[in-house]
Amino acid sequence: MKYMLLIYGDPTADAPPASPNGAYPDWPDATAALQKDGVLLGGDGLQPATSATTVRNRGGEKLLTDGPFAETKEHLLGFYLVDVPDIDAALAYAERMPNIGWGSVEVRPTLEGPSAG
Repeated sequence: MKYMLLIYGDPTADAPPASPNGAYPDWPDATAALQKDGVLLGGDGLQPATSATTVRNRGGEKLLTDGPFAETKEHLLGFYLVDVPDIDAALAYAERMPNIGWGSVEVRPTLEGPSAG
């Protein structure tokens, strides 16, 4: 079954310092572990939420808003798409994410089959 591991964190929180290239040192190891286990289907980090543009349509009118849709402390920082046997396996991988001590990881199953589009 496919699950998204949605990686959240507060950009103003005391996260470990990034390396000069902007990456956090533990993320390559986390990615390598998912690859080694053969469960990684895709994933990437995201630019800061301030770079987002939110698109809506209200009454046939397109509305564009700079920034994220909701004002929250935690922002979506990145994601992994994994294919694992069940929710317990997905949760076990989420617990191994480097940000778990200062952020959170939302685990969400994907829609699969004909209704998924």
